[in-house]
Amino acid sequence: MAVKLRLRRMGRKKRPFYRIVAADARAPRDGRFIEEIGYYNPIADPAIVEVKEERALYWLQQGAIPTDTVKSLLRKKGIILKFDLMRRGLPPEKIEEELKKWEVLQMERAKREEAKRAQEARSKAKQEEKVEKPQDEATSAETPAEETPENTATPGTEDRSEENTNEEQN
Repeated sequence: MAVKLRLRRMGRKKRPFYRIVAADARAPRDGRFIEEIGYYNPIADPAIVEVKEERALYWLQQGAIPTDTVKSLLRKKGIILKFDLMRRGLPPEKIEEELKKWEVLQMERAKREEAKRAQEARSKAKQEEKVEKPQDEATSAETPAEETPENTATPGTEDRSEENTNEEQN
């Protein structure tokens, strides 16, 4: 029996939630499975991935083949790295050392990504301010332009406006 580690879709329409399961390769996507080893929630920001590491390693050692998506999720959790180091026959101390190095690299990467997001947010805010300022200047420039034609009289109309005010006073 060929076993695969794959996602089982749960949740409602347009709101997916996945369980990571070990299942027979011939079973349907949401059908019968052997064991649930974790879950994945892509809707949350950032996406939530929980995996029972021991069980995932067990199934990988038994020959289970992860799908592309599950493999990428396991890679993000460091399980694929640990499995690869175990398969090479490294001692547990060396494996722990390598995993600590990997965790440090992941933390640095997360910091860089967060700094990049913050920089993008600042540049976006500056662009929005630049867009708003010219509109404010344009509206202030339009206001005097509208008042100017009403206040300035053309030759020959000055007398009429004075006549109208005299008539109104009487």
